[in-house]
Amino acid sequence: MLQVYTGKGKGKTTAAIGLAIRSLGAGHKVFFLQFMKSLAYSEQTILQSFAPQLILRTTGKPFFIAEEGMLSDQELKRWGNDVVIFPPGKPPADYIKVIRDGFLSAQEEIIRTQPDLLILDEVNVALFFKLLQPADVMELLDALPQTTEVVCTGRNAPQWLVASADLVTDMQEIKHYYQKGIQARKGIEN
Repeated sequence: MLQVYTGKGKGKTTAAIGLAIRSLGAGHKVFFLQFMKSLAYSEQTILQSFAPQLILRTTGKPFFIAEEGMLSDQELKRWGNDVVIFPPGKPPADYIKVIRDGFLSAQEEIIRTQPDLLILDEVNVALFFKLLQPADVMELLDALPQTTEVVCTGRNAPQWLVASADLVTDMQEIKHYYQKGIQARKGIEN
């Protein structure tokens, strides 16, 4: 099955981690590929401790990216130097290369290890910003055995992926403490 966790609400990666834990408990092999993240998040420490049953790979840089006009002045001020702004449809070439190289390297490992559960964390965002091409993801999905469960997380899931999915969860934000200026907290968001 292909699952997609999308929407502006909190909890997409958290839900995927929960499924990874459940899958490990059933004796499955899990491959967890995080896009647009470096090894700077608290969950990565515990996920790595499940090796070799769980393989964790990351590809990306430790900063947020956004197209011009996506963020308000207040949001830009709050993010400061932790955000890279680029013209619509023209992400930084070096960032595209980092994401694509990491993806291609992981793709070889994924096909070789044939996990029972594959989590492509934040792949929807990488596709949205054109850091990764749909053909790359489709090629990987086509190469997987029918028995591999796949989870794609991140905001702005592309319509072609939603249409292909067997399960789609749209997490909606009703209220969030970010709106009060509270930044990511270690062990909760980071």
